[in-house]
Amino acid sequence: MGDLNGDGRYEIILKWEPSNAKDNAFGGYTGKVFIDAYTLEGEQLWRINLGSNIRAGAHYTQFMVYDFDGDGRAEIAMKTADGTTDGEGTIIGDAKADWVSHGGEMEVLDRTGSVVTPEGKYMGQLIGRVLTGPEYFSVFEGATGKVLDTVPYIPQRAPGNNNPTAEQMKAVWGDGYGNRSERYLAGVAYLDGARPSVIMARGYYARSVIAAYDFRAGKISTRWVFDSAAHDVSEGFSGQGNHQLSVADIDSDGMDEIIYGAMAIDHDGSPKWTTKFGHGDALHVSDFDLENPGLEVFGVYESPRSNGGIGSALINAADGKVLWSKPTEKDNGRGLAADIDPRHPGAENWALNAPELFNAKGEVAAPARPKQVNFAIWWDGDLLRELLDGTTIYKWDWNNNTSVPLLVTEGNSSNNGTKANPALSADLFGDWREELILRAADNQSLRIYSTNIPTDIGLTTLMQDPQYRVAIAWQNTAYNQPPHPSFYLGDGMKPAPKNQ
Repeated sequence: MGDLNGDGRYEIILKWEPSNAKDNAFGGYTGKVFIDAYTLEGEQLWRINLGSNIRAGAHYTQFMVYDFDGDGRAEIAMKTADGTTDGEGTIIGDAKADWVSHGGEMEVLDRTGSVVTPEGKYMGQLIGRVLTGPEYFSVFEGATGKVLDTVPYIPQRAPGNNNPTAEQMKAVWGDGYGNRSERYLAGVAYLDGARPSVIMARGYYARSVIAAYDFRAGKISTRWVFDSAAHDVSEGFSGQGNHQLSVADIDSDGMDEIIYGAMAIDHDGSPKWTTKFGHGDALHVSDFDLENPGLEVFGVYESPRSNGGIGSALINAADGKVLWSKPTEKDNGRGLAADIDPRHPGAENWALNAPELFNAKGEVAAPARPKQVNFAIWWDGDLLRELLDGTTIYKWDWNNNTSVPLLVTEGNSSNNGTKANPALSADLFGDWREELILRAADNQSLRIYSTNIPTDIGLTTLMQDPQYRVAIAWQNTAYNQPPHPSFYLGDGMKPAPKNQ
């Protein structure tokens, strides 16, 4: 969502994925990706066609919508390629270039670095991928979809080389067929405490490279680049990224940091801390423990054999100190942090690696946790948060340890398979409860749901909280995560901070 024309109302910016979109782990051709803009009345304003040299899938195109230059109108920023067509028909780069691999141009290397034979299990992994050719970073005008500026994309596929061999890709990213190197994340952060920057990132299973861009006076500039493989970065910052990121001022210096899974990058691009817990599929940042000063990070992890058996943990956001953790023996795929039980101060936490519901101190709050572990939403009239899973909103009944449906929508579909994500969830209309945007099952329309439950609680719209606002910008990065404000919003909360 963003105000594209400066009239004070949000517009919808929507990414269309083709029916043959692919996860990075798999080869194969995909259709084109489109970015559309719509008014809340459903009028289409423009379309950006990313072209045949941008592959389709949840981990490829991460588009940021925000007013980056301070003119009162939002821009759209994303990775582009030869053949991308803007909202006015202008083509970026070489319109005739075809960088899609049709097989045979490169040898395929497996995870050990060995060349795969025709009988090997990775045969065909290169087909349909885009592993050579120029890469661009572009900013588009929100009102028209017109491209405003384009620069070479950072991070590159390989240092100083956009046409790497399989051996070079293997050495840099950990495989030779584009599984790790083609996983992208993005966000928006106030790195100087005053104006927003665009965060574009590449890689999280092994090497991770994160670039910060500014868009000022119609031009893109690079603020800084963090590389986990750089000689001046200590060991333990590679392999820590998630399928998403978060942005927050975790050290209260007025400038945002990037929480990149199990590590954090400071506002100036320097490494801040790492827990070395490795990759995970879910990440939450807010004030969850009311007795611990500042913010906390609740994460889940999927590599117990390499991180000491940690399945989930609550981390002190300022310094990366582990407040408590829970064990696992296998990939712990999902987890949530939200205040759903008024009998315990702060937020409750739960994940797939344990059957219990835990309080903010990691103590058992209930013998059974909610089955819903995908998303959270403020929907009814109290300060507790509700559960969003698929196309249904639930209320946690803490007396009976069960989830009760509040809103059962019909004729809709969720996204990202078992992750069951919405198109978007955000406080769009200003009464602090959150709206829900779902796609119709036939993909012919979007549906916006807003609560009809009265409340006697008055809060400033959550979009006025800087952390929540940038969370709406990054929410759609790869696997959606629910947005969280910079303060505790729940039962027994203190008045919201003035900057909210």
